[in-house]
Amino acid sequence: MSAHSAQQRDEYLNRAIRLAVKNVADGGGPFGAVVVTADGTVHEGVNRVTRDHDPTAHAEVVAIRRAAAATQRFDLTGSVLYASCEPCPLCLSATLWARIGHVYFAADRHGAARAGFDDAVFYEYFAGTRPGLLPVEHAELPASGDPFDAWLNHSRRTAY
Repeated sequence: MSAHSAQQRDEYLNRAIRLAVKNVADGGGPFGAVVVTADGTVHEGVNRVTRDHDPTAHAEVVAIRRAAAATQRFDLTGSVLYASCEPCPLCLSATLWARIGHVYFAADRHGAARAGFDDAVFYEYFAGTRPGLLPVEHAELPASGDPFDAWLNHSRRTAY
């Protein structure tokens, strides 16, 4: 499914927003997401970080997981992601790995920051600025390529 019409876009974004609002009422975070797969099937997700004690259970990731499980495919090419808020770097990365073709979001990162969800440091981190949040260093070892060699030599691997 390619990008939708403005009316469809707004319907799915409003759906994501309603999911987010309901999730707050249910004790979850204020984020909702909808993935519409290439066949038009809709998969919803809400932020479950605190509920599941899972720091990766962002609404977008939950929706992507549900879409992948339902389609039995990790490649969601042709899908569209609708999010109540601008996806954070984690969610953008998951979206890229899922090969989702288009993302729409309602609120931006500044609105999230005003609500106490300030991911600015994460955006800066991936923009090349390296605050002391998480040191990342490359340490090349003789065996560094071994996992990839094993992968390439595995006869039953599933390429992705």
